[in-house]
Amino acid sequence: MTAPVIRVVAALISDADGRLLLVRKRGTDRFMQAGGKPEAGETPRAALVRELEEELGLRVPEAALAPLGAFTTEAANEAGHRLEADVFRLEVAEPVAPQAEIEELVWLAPEDARALGPRLAPLAHLLLPSP
Repeated sequence: MTAPVIRVVAALISDADGRLLLVRKRGTDRFMQAGGKPEAGETPRAALVRELEEELGLRVPEAALAPLGAFTTEAANEAGHRLEADVFRLEVAEPVAPQAEIEELVWLAPEDARALGPRLAPLAHLLLPSP
């Protein structure tokens, strides 16, 4: 039996110092990339632009999102589900703040993100640069 699929868009957001932005949604304990589910008819880029504004108050043009690829992992918060994510890279200098369903955000160096262990979502772990 095939696991149900959750399709999302996500942003691998970094700053000029190479730190990565991770978010934790309300009611969960795992940190992940900002993003979410596309609405009907939305392109992946358009969905991510919308999600970044809703979740972080971050306004970016679609052209600023550099495609990183399509990734498949287990879902972070939905047991027995598979996650399929279109991921884009984005470097930001402007401030961001948790909004909507985002409870917490952190800027971490990749080694500090790895130290989150099981609190790091599978996709976030997969996207970390190799040590």
